[in-house]
Amino acid sequence: MNVLFLSLLDFNSLNERNIYTDLMQTFVDNHHYVYIVSPIQKRVNKSESIILGDSYKILKPVIGNITKTKLIEKGLSTITLESRIMSVIKREVKDKIDLVIYSTPPISYLRILKYLKSKYNPYSYLLLKDIFPQNAIDLGLLNKNGLKGIIYKYFRNKEEKLYSFSDKLGCMSIANLKYILTNNDIIESKVEVNPNSIIPTIFETDKNELASTRTQYNLPLTKTIFIYGGNLGKPQAVDTIILFLESNIYDKQSHFVIVGSGTEEYKFYNFLKKYNPTNLSLFSYLPHDEYEKLVRSCDAGLVFLDNKFTIPNFPSRILSYMDAGLPILAATDNVTDVKELLISNKIGVWAPVNLIHEINRMKDYLLDKSIRKEMGSNSRKYLLNHFTTVNSYNLIINSYQKKRGLWCLKIMSY
Repeated sequence: MNVLFLSLLDFNSLNERNIYTDLMQTFVDNHHYVYIVSPIQKRVNKSESIILGDSYKILKPVIGNITKTKLIEKGLSTITLESRIMSVIKREVKDKIDLVIYSTPPISYLRILKYLKSKYNPYSYLLLKDIFPQNAIDLGLLNKNGLKGIIYKYFRNKEEKLYSFSDKLGCMSIANLKYILTNNDIIESKVEVNPNSIIPTIFETDKNELASTRTQYNLPLTKTIFIYGGNLGKPQAVDTIILFLESNIYDKQSHFVIVGSGTEEYKFYNFLKKYNPTNLSLFSYLPHDEYEKLVRSCDAGLVFLDNKFTIPNFPSRILSYMDAGLPILAATDNVTDVKELLISNKIGVWAPVNLIHEINRMKDYLLDKSIRKEMGSNSRKYLLNHFTTVNSYNLIINSYQKKRGLWCLKIMSY
């Protein structure tokens, strides 16, 4: 079976670890040929390219800037990316496509899907990772009046058509699924929970290696280290993270590591310059393998989400913490069901993102090593049972086979 995957993530090999490359690697491992669209944003200043791998081909058209940019440029780039992706697909895809998988953002795939449907009649599966334009409304980047209202209606129309045209929608969580059903004219059988997933890392805990990694990054050997890794933008409640760090400047038991970049990244460097805290380390970028090693050397993972969200988000950074067997401290809105995941499965703690004293109370709770050990063990086990690409692969393939009237198959789990 031939698969086409549409993504906005820029990567050059399936050896690069993320939720999309891991899923595509699982398709390759199960004897599918995969075409992958992985665009290059123009700020990278690279030319279009084609990369051939073992049973896959990565198509890399140049598109406008979508991430880490202002809303107007992001909107214009979203509008124009469809034609740029379409041209490379027409030129490079020579085989019949049986299954097309695509993720949000963006929502501008409709013309591509109609072309593929008319030529190959593939099964279409949407991985719903972002609910746009409502997330822009929540963050105050769009509204429903005036010029911004016109922009909102344009993208909302695109969103509705994409949902309608897709054969199946895979949602990140139960709350995510319920939101889609409540706010769209979609039949229940068209949606399912297909959460973020990865290929689990195989590693053995080595105290000497963990100490070596801490020494490499100039981290304290005896303090409890809390790590935040991921995007640093408005959705991640950066102002709250800064307030949290400020409230812990004199904490002698904890150390905080921030790894990431984004539109709000500068605020951390301003904070560092103003206070010069001794219990904070900032890293703008680390290669994925190095980041994984760093996470394994830490004691707990941090998750923050803006309090204004009305849509239930489910941050993928949670997976790297679970993969490393870390407990999680999440400070979020009340809409996401991250809270239920952490508490009901005893893999972490939760606090309202707008209450710094509650976040600190949960942070102090995780200073207990025995609690961290129990939650960390539960965290890794839950990942292996629920958040692997094998599970995602099975859901997609079974959905495809049911639609085509074929027997459903299931491959072994990790």
